Amino acid sequence: MGAIAWEAIRRFGEPISVAAPIIIWVSAIGIVINGVTALLFMRGRKRDLNIQAAFIHMASDAGVSLGVVIAGFLIIATGWQWLDPAISLVIAGVITWGTWGLLRDSINLALHAVPRGINVSEVRQYLSALPHVKEVHDLHVWPMSTTETALTAHLVRDIDACDCALLERAAQDLNVMFEIQHATIQFETMDHRCHLAPEEKV
Repeated sequence: MGAIAWEAIRRFGEPISVAAPIIIWVSAIGIVINGVTALLFMRGRKRDLNIQAAFIHMASDAGVSLGVVIAGFLIIATGWQWLDPAISLVIAGVITWGTWGLLRDSINLALHAVPRGINVSEVRQYLSALPHVKEVHDLHVWPMSTTETALTAHLVRDIDACDCALLERAAQDLNVMFEIQHATIQFETMDHRCHLAPEEKV
C-alpha cells in the first residue's frame, strides 16, 4: 500500500495517460474472479486467521478492481487523468484500514497474547464458581495456532480430592463457552504452599 500511495503521489506531478477502456475490462474480470474466490473463504474467516487473511486479500483485490472500473468510467466521461492517482490513494487507505485488525491479530498470535474474543476475567469467574473452588491463580490463556487455544490454571479447593469428573466438565465447558480447546487444570488444597504469595511462604 505504501508503494501504491507513493506512485499515486508521483503521478500527480507527472500525469500519465490512462487507457481507460482496457483497464475497465481487465478490472471487471478481476472483480468477478476475486469476488467469487472471497466468497469461498467467507464461512471460515472468523475462526481461522489464515482463512481470514485469504478472505481479506481476495475481497480487497475485488475492491481495488471496482475502484479502477469507477475511475476508468470517470476518466472517459471527464478526461481528468488525476482521477487515477486519486482513486489509488483512496484504495490504499481503505485496504490499510481494513487489514489493520489482521495485522494486530497476527502480532498477538506471534506474541502468544490472549486471543481476541476471550475475556480472561469471565474465564476466571467461571473457574472460581466451580464446586469447592476458593481461589484461582496462575491462569494463562494463549493461542496454540490460528484455530486452537490453550489454558493452564491452578484451582485452590477446600477439599483434598482429585475430581476427574469435574476436570472433564470444566474442559468441556471451556471449549463450548470460550472456544478453549486445550485446558490443563491443577487442583490444590488450602494449605498447599504453591498458591501463597512469596512473603507468605517464608
